[in-house]
Amino acid sequence: MTPWLSVLGIGEDGLAALPPAARTLIEGAEVIVGGARVLAMLPNGSAERLTWDSPLSRTLDAIAEHRGRRVAVLATGDPMFFGIGATLAHRFAAEEMTVIPHVGAIALACARQGWPEAEVEAVTLHGRPLALLNFHMLPGARLVILSENGETPRNVAAALAAAGYGASPLSVFEHLGGANERRIEGQARDWGARAVADLNTIAVECRAESSAVIRPRVPGLPDSAFESDGQLTKREVRAVTLAALQPLPRALLWDVGAGSGSISIEWLRAERTAEAVAIERNPDRAARIARNALALGVPRLRIVTGQAPQALEALPQPDAVFVGGAVSHRDVLESCFDRLRPGGRFVANAVTVEGEAGLFQFRERHGGELTRLAVSRLEPVGPSHGWRALRAVTQLAATKPA
Repeated sequence: MTPWLSVLGIGEDGLAALPPAARTLIEGAEVIVGGARVLAMLPNGSAERLTWDSPLSRTLDAIAEHRGRRVAVLATGDPMFFGIGATLAHRFAAEEMTVIPHVGAIALACARQGWPEAEVEAVTLHGRPLALLNFHMLPGARLVILSENGETPRNVAAALAAAGYGASPLSVFEHLGGANERRIEGQARDWGARAVADLNTIAVECRAESSAVIRPRVPGLPDSAFESDGQLTKREVRAVTLAALQPLPRALLWDVGAGSGSISIEWLRAERTAEAVAIERNPDRAARIARNALALGVPRLRIVTGQAPQALEALPQPDAVFVGGAVSHRDVLESCFDRLRPGGRFVANAVTVEGEAGLFQFRERHGGELTRLAVSRLEPVGPSHGWRALRAVTQLAATKPA
């Protein structure tokens, strides 16, 4: 297939900085797509021009209607790094596209800061919730953040200060790589309401104060990290459960009977490209899962309010399934296992005798390993201390035959 769709990165330095191949593709295009600011850089010509519409899918549909013509999409910086190129790659085959990247804001900000790019976490808040930042706030982390607009730096600073990272230094770069480039510096705690251009990039070095709540990404967050009504997989059991589920890149988890959402949330925190669906029949608990997902920096968690197995029918096929509720119901276990992708992981926890019986019967039909998890925690007993045993958990872990 001959490529017809060119995706070309362009910076604040305009057309003059583009390589000859990119300029040739622009000059020969019959249709040019881009934002108003980028299109304004181009000289007048005969090519049809399209600006980004809302919702974005309208423009993607319009591009598809021009399949076979010479279409050039102009994007800022590196279009495949949190850019429109990644979105187009989900819609069009690689054989249809020619991509020529420009130096992006992440690389430029790292260059200005003297930070090795491989040691930096790139975050985009462009069109995404500020809650994403909660995932990345860790002592010593270096973040480069692509802003939504001029309000983003003050919102980031306020979020850092509220989380106990007020001592973190911020460098905000306006119009990186252009003639109007400017750098603004300060600490999160005293950033205030400084005026910043809409086109800006933020560099943050996270410094935790004594009040900071530190939440590493290794599975097994403290139980107090989750809002809960008691339906919560406890910390020690949760860590073992995540190890059994084996989070993998781009893998989809079903968390059935999600309770507080702790398993699906920690699944997403363990692997940034993974996906998860939390299925919970209780609307109050579903709302609680949503709040937990935001607080712990994984707003991409999908929440389905409904009863299994009926609520599972319209969901995409999972790569892993965790059943934390209704394990005594054979139809739920069988429905989940039937839908699981071959080679996928299946884990279920039971705390009742009926649930244990359901897991034992499942193992007789499908195989797997049964493990008894018993945890005790030290607590005060008057002037002394003693061990309080948590309710024992029986866990089944199985791999669906390929």
